[in-house]
Amino acid sequence: MSTTRTRFAPSPTGYLHIGGVRTALFCWLFARKHGGQFILRIDDTDQQRNVQEALEPILHGLRWLGIDWDEGPDVGGPHGPYYQSLRWKWYEEAAERLLASGHAYRDYARTEEVQAEREAAQREKRPFVASRRFIAETDADARRFEADGRKAVVRLKMPREGNLVVNDLIRGPVDFEWAQEQDHVIRRADGSCLYHLASTVDDHAMQITHVIRAEEHLSNTPRQVFIAQALGYELPQYAHLPFVAEPGSKTKLSKRKLAKYLKNREFAQLLEHGRRIADRIGVPADPEAFNPVIVGFYEKVGYLPEALLNYLALLGWSLDERTEHFGRDQLIEHFSLERVNRAPAGFDPAKLSAFQQWHFNQLGTEQKATLALPFLQRAGLVPAPAGGDAERLVERVMAAAGDRLRVAGDIVAFDEFFVPDDQLLYDPKAVDKRLRKEGAADLLRKYRERLATLETFDPETLEHDMHAFLEAEGIQVGQIIHAVRVAVTGKQAGLGMFDALALLGRDRALRRIDRALVLT
Repeated sequence: MSTTRTRFAPSPTGYLHIGGVRTALFCWLFARKHGGQFILRIDDTDQQRNVQEALEPILHGLRWLGIDWDEGPDVGGPHGPYYQSLRWKWYEEAAERLLASGHAYRDYARTEEVQAEREAAQREKRPFVASRRFIAETDADARRFEADGRKAVVRLKMPREGNLVVNDLIRGPVDFEWAQEQDHVIRRADGSCLYHLASTVDDHAMQITHVIRAEEHLSNTPRQVFIAQALGYELPQYAHLPFVAEPGSKTKLSKRKLAKYLKNREFAQLLEHGRRIADRIGVPADPEAFNPVIVGFYEKVGYLPEALLNYLALLGWSLDERTEHFGRDQLIEHFSLERVNRAPAGFDPAKLSAFQQWHFNQLGTEQKATLALPFLQRAGLVPAPAGGDAERLVERVMAAAGDRLRVAGDIVAFDEFFVPDDQLLYDPKAVDKRLRKEGAADLLRKYRERLATLETFDPETLEHDMHAFLEAEGIQVGQIIHAVRVAVTGKQAGLGMFDALALLGRDRALRRIDRALVLT
C-alpha cells in the first residue's frame, strides 16, 4: 500500500485566510492520522498576482499553528523544487506531450473572437464550446496564422460526449458531462503554463495520493483528470471540503468583505477587542492584515494556536454530538474524511472566543504570565528582559484577573498595575464622578490613614478592615469604594478592589491616593 501523501498549495497573493488554513489543517490531519507526509507547495504560476511579501505570513501562520510540513519551502525534499515558478520545464514537457498525442491543440483565435463566441452562447442560452476554427493542425497552418499576426495558446481538446464520474471521498460519486467542459487553456501565448496543468503535473511528480481541497475546486476536477489520464498518470483520490461561510450566512467567507461583516455584532466585537489590544502594543490596524478572517490577527492579539486549531477542525468536521474540545494529538487520532459534512460551515466569532477561553483556562498562572509578558513589553509597561519582581507581578495580576482575561493580550488592559505611580493616568469622567463628589475627598483621606497603619496588606485583611471603617463612619460601601478604586487605578472598573490594593501594596496605594487627593 502506498504511503499517504497530501498537499497544501497556497498562492502567495495575500495573507493566510481562515478557510485556507482550515484546508491545510484537514490535509495535515489526514496525513498524520495515516502516518504519511504533508507537502507544502507554493502555487505561484500567476506572476502578475503573486505578492512575494505575502508568502512569509503564510509560512509563519502555518508554523505558529504547528502545521508542519515534511517537504516544501525551507525544508526541501526529494520532489522539489516546491515553487511552481521553478518547475516550468516539467509543464512545458507535459504540454508538448499533450499536443503530440492530440489531447491538446494550438489555438490561434484572437481574444475578441473567443469572446464573441462566448457571448453568442450566452444569448442562445447554451454552454460555451470553442469552435476550434483556428486550430493549427500543421506547421503550414501555424505559419499562415502567425503571418496574420496571430499568437497561439495551447488548449485541451476536451471530449464532446460521454460522462466522467469522480468518486469524491466526501461527496460520493460526482457526475460530470464532458459536453459541459470548455477547451481550457493550459499554456498562454507567452509560453507560461496555467494552474490546471501545473497542479496536475506536480501532484503526479510529488506522488500525492489524496487531493483534499476546497469545494470551489470541484469544477476543476474534470479537466485535471483529463490531463492526468492523457499523460498516463495514476489518479489521486479527491476530497472536496465545504467552504467556510460568513457569519450568519451561507455565502463564502472573504477577507475582502470586512465592512460587511462588521454589521454582525459578534464579529464587530471580535475585531474591536483585537483593536484595543493592537492599539496598546502598537500594531498597525491595517484592514488587509488586521482582520479576523486572517489567521495572523489571532496571533497578534494573543490567541492560543491550540484554540484556533480546535475551532477550525470543527468547521465542517465532528467526532460525535458531544465532544468539542480536542488537543492536537486527539485531533490526529480521531480525524476522518467520513465525518466531514458536505454543507458550508459557518464562521461563528462567539464560538471561536469560547474555545479560546476554554483552552486559556486550562493553563496555569505561570503559563499565562509567560504568554502575557511579551504584550506588556511591547506596550512599554515591562522592561525587556523583565526582572523577577516584574514577572512575579505579572503572575499575580493574571491570577487576580481570572476569567477577565480571554487572550494573552488582554493583560494590557490592566496597565494601571505596571505604570509608575507618578505616571498613572486618571479618567477625567471618573475623577468628576467619584473623587469630586461631595464628601468623597474627606472619606478618602480618613481611609488613607487606616491603610497607612495596616501591617498586613492582603485582600482578606483589606476587606475586613474596610468593613470596620464603614461601621466606624456609619456609611455604606458605595460611598467610599468607588473613590478608592479611581484613586489607586485611575479607572471606574477593573479587578476586585481589595485584589487591586493588594497587588499595588501599601506604599504604592498611599502614593496614588495622595496624587488623587490633589485632583479633588
